[in-house]
Amino acid sequence: MSTKKLSVGGQAVIEGVMMRGPHKVAVAVRQPDGEIAVDVNPVNSIRDKYPILKKPLLRGVIALFESLYDGIKALAYSAQVSGEEDEQLTGKEMAMTIGTSVLLAVGLFIVIPTWSMRFLHELTEDPMMLNLAEGVLRMVIFLAYIAAISSMEDIQRVFQYHGAEHKTIYTYEAGLPLRVENVRPFSTLHPRCGTNFLMIVMLISMFIFTFLGWPSLLERIASRVVLMPVIAGVSYEIIRFAGAHNDNKLVHMAIMPGLLLQKLTTRQPDDSQIEVAIASLKAVLPPEEIIE
Repeated sequence: MSTKKLSVGGQAVIEGVMMRGPHKVAVAVRQPDGEIAVDVNPVNSIRDKYPILKKPLLRGVIALFESLYDGIKALAYSAQVSGEEDEQLTGKEMAMTIGTSVLLAVGLFIVIPTWSMRFLHELTEDPMMLNLAEGVLRMVIFLAYIAAISSMEDIQRVFQYHGAEHKTIYTYEAGLPLRVENVRPFSTLHPRCGTNFLMIVMLISMFIFTFLGWPSLLERIASRVVLMPVIAGVSYEIIRFAGAHNDNKLVHMAIMPGLLLQKLTTRQPDDSQIEVAIASLKAVLPPEEIIE
C-alpha cells in the first residue's frame, strides 16, 4: 500500500506485548484463564507540551526516558494480570525502580569498564588505546549480559512475545489484515527494535569516547554519563532513518550487527502469542487503520 503507516513501537512484557502509537499506548496480556486483557491509555508526552523537544537529537533523549517509564509500567501491569504479582507499583515505587535501573546500567556499562582499564594502564598510556579497549570491554559485557539472560527459560518466553511484536508490526507496515496467518511468515528482526538501538549506542559511544583523552576515573565516569544523552539522541535518529530506509542495501548492512543481536533477544512465537500482539496493536490504531 502507498499510504504512509503510523509509527508504532513496542515491547515484550510478561505474557504479553506493549504497543505505543502516536496517540495511545496499550498493554495486552494473556491471563491465567486464557483470556486477553488489554489496558489502553492516552500517550502523555512532554514533547506535546514543549514542541522544541520534538527537534532532532532532543526527541531521542525524551523518547528514551519515556520508553523506560512506559516499559516498567507495562511490566508491572503484566506481572499483575498474568498472576506473577498481586499489586501494581505505586508512583514512588516506579520512580525507585527507574532510578535503580539507571544506576545499575551506569555501574555495569560505565563504571566497571573504565575502572577495569587500570590493569591495562600498566601496559600502555596511549589514551586512544585505553578508551578503545574500554569500549571493547563494554561491548563484551553487553553481549555477555544478553547471552546470559537469553538462556533463562522465563526470559525465552518473553523473547517469543518480542518476536510476535516485531512480526505484527511488520504485518501492519505491509498493509495486510492483522490476522495470525498473515503475521506468522514475517521476520522477528526489526530495524527499529530497542536491541538495535542499544547496539548503535554501544558502537557510537566507543567511537566518541576514544577521543576524550584519559583523565581521572571520576572525570571519565562523569564525561560518559554527561555525553550519554547526546549519544542516545544520535542513535535514535539513526534508528529512525534505518526504519524508513530499510530497503536500502547500505542502510541494511550498517544495522546488520543490531539485527543479528536480535537473534538472541527474539524467538519464534506461537499463534496464541501472536494473538496477544495483534490485540495490543489494534488497541493503539485508529479504526480506519485496522484492516480486518
